[in-house]
Amino acid sequence: MTAPTINGTRYPQPVDALLPAARALDLPDGQQFPSRNRLMREFHIGAPKADDLLARLKAEHAQRTRTEQIRTAMIVRGALLPLDASRTDLAEAAPVPLDYAEPIGPHPAPAPVAPEHTPPTDPAPAAWAKITPAEQVEQVTVVGHPDTPTPPASSEPVRPAVVWPVILLALPAFVAIWSGWVGLGGLTGFGVVHPLPGIADGFSINTAITLPIGVETYGAYALYVWLSGRVPDAARRFAKWSALGSLAVGALGQVAYHLLVAAGIESAPWWITTAVACLPVAVLGMGAALAHLVRTHD
Repeated sequence: MTAPTINGTRYPQPVDALLPAARALDLPDGQQFPSRNRLMREFHIGAPKADDLLARLKAEHAQRTRTEQIRTAMIVRGALLPLDASRTDLAEAAPVPLDYAEPIGPHPAPAPVAPEHTPPTDPAPAAWAKITPAEQVEQVTVVGHPDTPTPPASSEPVRPAVVWPVILLALPAFVAIWSGWVGLGGLTGFGVVHPLPGIADGFSINTAITLPIGVETYGAYALYVWLSGRVPDAARRFAKWSALGSLAVGALGQVAYHLLVAAGIESAPWWITTAVACLPVAVLGMGAALAHLVRTHD
């Protein structure tokens, strides 16, 4: 079951909601800010939102540093003044609040002030402030694409759509695609081989099965990476176009097989054989490239 988020939804959180949890991250000695990759990994957000979150952390640190520098300069300047300095110099060097500058004595009663209307406060920030930083980090769980807007909270829990009908759709398609690719492989020179001669002479395998396993499996994986929304932009673009290309090649392979069988051709033309022979190599290259892009966040 998915862990609850800050506002009780399973949708991405805004940067303002992620800021307290980012402040509470444990950092190695000598490191002042978490890296962009760590923010993306911890909160499952994209690079633009991680950059915005990191910029806010740096702005807060710069403001705190500037405040400390001004305070230190005021203290040092007051300590270096001579003992006989005038009260004007002391007032200019280290101004004090009004409450401490006034002479000690009875104060006049304050004039009555008409009550002002105070708008009701939102209890959500107060309740969130009572949660420890460690619990805040655990409750920050971003699901889906980082650019998806957060819908209004609903009292009813969101139920995910069922996926079991996909199995009923995939079974007949699997049988047709498998038989089509294996048949086309037989027409283009793929067949039974003995991959371990002299070691296991009785072991044989039909190389035509590499076509449906390679082409269709890669197409399904690239389609999942493209629609998941959890990978860098470069990986999404590559997965999108390679998935569409793989599905198009799969459809053309099925069409070529059925046309050749319907025409009674027992050996495919040379250009079809050339294209089919290159498919395993192309699938290997695209699969390796997509795996590298998925794990690269820089």
